[in-house]
Amino acid sequence: MTLLEPDVALTDFGLALEAGCFAVWLERRYAPGAPLRLAFVGFFAAVALAAFLGGIAHGFLPDAHTRFYRVVWLSTLIAIGAAALASWAVGAHLIFAERTADRVIAFAALLFAGYVVAVMLVSQSFAVAIVHYLPAAAFLLFAFAHAWQRRRSDFLAAGIAGVALTFVAAAVQHGRIGLHPRYFNHNALYHLIQAFALLLIFLAARGLLKPAAR
Repeated sequence: MTLLEPDVALTDFGLALEAGCFAVWLERRYAPGAPLRLAFVGFFAAVALAAFLGGIAHGFLPDAHTRFYRVVWLSTLIAIGAAALASWAVGAHLIFAERTADRVIAFAALLFAGYVVAVMLVSQSFAVAIVHYLPAAAFLLFAFAHAWQRRRSDFLAAGIAGVALTFVAAAVQHGRIGLHPRYFNHNALYHLIQAFALLLIFLAARGLLKPAAR
């Protein structure tokens, strides 16, 4: 089986596997019921789904005008929006009391609803997804930095570095910066940087959450 864009598809599938493993590990390892745990699991699960669908689109669907391609790509964009919503939730639970956190998440849910309408009716450009995700990433970066000011721990520093890397990845993707135009283009490099970013965010999640009783 030949992949249409092997570098992009394989790095997408690798990202999906990594994020999916993180989601499952956090879901099984840490005590249920904590909103922060649910937000982190939702974040990694949404990233895994977005990357998996992106890999299908880049690897197996040559015609962007078919209905199946449009469904897969639209689902990819919505999954990215879900990851942004989860990022708002993680940040809110990191720095606010429950009532204020719920208000922030309600605001983020409205943004997500507007984003879904936009990608369904206006534009399905990946740039729309990046623009929607960046404010959520900026808020998450602020939340990690704020938490680090109170608890100067290594895992919170890892979270700061991980979110900062997502901005680097976005700049690489937008600037079309790749290692090789055919074998490792800007999208593949974007995925590679995101993989390191996810690992650092996972380390932050592991440090913040309480292990389940055995």
